[in-house]
Amino acid sequence: MKKLIINADDFGYSRSVNYGIIDAHQLGILTSATLMTNMPGAGHAAELAKANPSLGVGVHLVLTCGKPLLKHHKTIADMNGNFRRLDYYKGAFTIDLDEVYEEWKAQIEKFLSFGLIPTHLDSHHHIHSFGNIPEVFLTLAKEYRLPVRGNMPKDWMDTARQKGIKTTDYFCYQIETVLKDHTLEQLFENYDSIEIMTHPAYLDKSVIANSSYAYPRVDELEMLIHPELVRKVKSFTDIKLATYRDI
Repeated sequence: MKKLIINADDFGYSRSVNYGIIDAHQLGILTSATLMTNMPGAGHAAELAKANPSLGVGVHLVLTCGKPLLKHHKTIADMNGNFRRLDYYKGAFTIDLDEVYEEWKAQIEKFLSFGLIPTHLDSHHHIHSFGNIPEVFLTLAKEYRLPVRGNMPKDWMDTARQKGIKTTDYFCYQIETVLKDHTLEQLFENYDSIEIMTHPAYLDKSVIANSSYAYPRVDELEMLIHPELVRKVKSFTDIKLATYRDI
């Protein structure tokens, strides 16, 4: 049986994001989410996760949004104690990978403190694929025995597989191009497991003011719960809606 994971990033960003993700799961075809343990809505997201055990929930490791959980960082936080913005990592950058390891381990441990068992690891803004940061990412995946999102450069993906770290066969960034036509069926001719990344949400002031990806979240939520699309995806006889527990 082919496996289709539809994951919502940014669980825990805010209450409005959390409620959008839960509606996409309860009313639509969303199967999975990843939780930002450093953000204001993290505790609320954890409560919703416990109330919806069929939703697979992993850890959305953060390095570019909000404040770190640990306060002593010198290279991954700015003078105000906030994480550096994504633009910092788009050019040549220098950071202490030990700080990344300590911070991300703290984020995973906070996830565990909620009484949840993570299904997998990925990261906000795909920061786990930048520079040598995949080294830390794979170290933690191996340490906690967790699957990972498969969107790192090929050499790091080869390293992950050599370490026995599980992932999907294919990762897709664009939900629209996959679910609106026959692309999904075509992809499954070549792959046995696929993850589609999504960002469903309702909007509140924090999302509108602080997120570079705001209004499209509502469109993605509408798509994920649209009756016609839900019927189409659930009608596949050889494709199972899955979570990273099934990988």
